[in-house]
This record gives sequence, structure tokens and C-alpha cells, in this order.
Amino acid sequence: MLDQIETTILSALQSIFDQFGWAGVFGLMVFENATGITPSEIILAFAGWMLIERHGIAPSFVLVAGLYAGLGSAIGASITYWVARLGGRPVIDRFAKILRIDPTLINKAEEQMQKWGSGLVLIGRVIPGIRTLISIPAGLAKISFFKFFAATFIGAYIWCTLLIGAGYVLGHEWMLVSEAIKEHLPLVLSLGLFTVGAYVAYQYRAHIPALAWMKTKRMDNE
Repeated sequence: MLDQIETTILSALQSIFDQFGWAGVFGLMVFENATGITPSEIILAFAGWMLIERHGIAPSFVLVAGLYAGLGSAIGASITYWVARLGGRPVIDRFAKILRIDPTLINKAEEQMQKWGSGLVLIGRVIPGIRTLISIPAGLAKISFFKFFAATFIGAYIWCTLLIGAGYVLGHEWMLVSEAIKEHLPLVLSLGLFTVGAYVAYQYRAHIPALAWMKTKRMDNE
């Protein structure tokens, strides 16, 4: 059953890529980031192989391809951002109930977003499982859309370029990208959370007693 679904998805992607090329990748990334339904690792790794490696295009084009996918991601994420910002908690709570998401998780995410802002968006965009959901607390917290879009695009560009590049390098074995992400997801999430903590500690070190003491001590020594 799963093999049949996978074959159907790949067949659909191939048809889209054959007909629309990178415009198809752009559209798929808009849809993926607005809904969280289609897995980006499959779309992007497959595109890296099919649209670059198979056509003998120089590997430097991976950097350009990341712009198509990154911009599509930012636009798709912006749709979710505005749904959350304009619809507020009533709309998000309705979707959370349908998707069986604990409302307390949304509350905590919104609180953290109000504290850390676009920096949290940037980091969240490169963490699997969080990257497509980070737009919701950003919209609820009503952080600046300009900052949200900029942080989203930068994070999405990094994510998309890496996956497209991996698909290019692996060639026919591009599916290993998706398998590796699934296998090492706990490690990736742990590293992502550590990065978030490190960023927060650095940005707000003056408010953390231990770090503030270390900073004062260093200044005294100087």
C-alpha cells in the first residue's frame, strides 16, 4: 500500500517537473509550506536529481535552484502566517482540534515567539517537523511580517539548497535523503533545540544570571 502511494507521488512529481520545471518546484513548495502535506525532502531531493543532475547542469545551479524553492516556501509560509494572524485563536484552535494538536503546545509556542521573535522563525525553518508549523505562532504573536518573511526566506533557502544539493550529489540514490532524515530525526530535533537554546542565551545573555556574571567578570579583568 505504502509502495503504491509512493509510486503515485513520484509519478505525479515527475509529470509536474517535466511540464513546468522549476516553476513546478516553486508551486509545490508554496503548497507544502501552506499546508504541511507534501514532504519537502522528497520534492527537493528528486528535483536535484531530475532537473539538474540528469540534465548535466553545472552543480553551481543548485544555489539558483534554492532561490526558486526558498521563495515558494516563504510565500506558502506567509499564507499560514496571515491565516493565524487574521483568524486568531478561534481559527487555529479549530484546526488544532481537527489535527488533534494539544492547545497548550500552541500557547507555549506563541509565548516563546513573543519573546524571541524572528530569530526563532529563522532557526525553526531548518528543523524537520517544526519548519512548517513555526508560521502559526508567528502569526498569532503578530510579529512584523517583514521580519517574518525575511527570516523564513533565509531559513528556507538554506534548507532547500541543502536538500537539492543532496539530491544532485546522490543522483539515482536521492531517496536516501528522505530515509536519512527519518532515521536521524530525533538527533536533528535535539540539535535544533540546542541551537535555539544557544541563540536565545546569546541574544539575551544580559538577562541570564550566570552569563551576566561571566560577562561582568571578564570586563573587570580587562
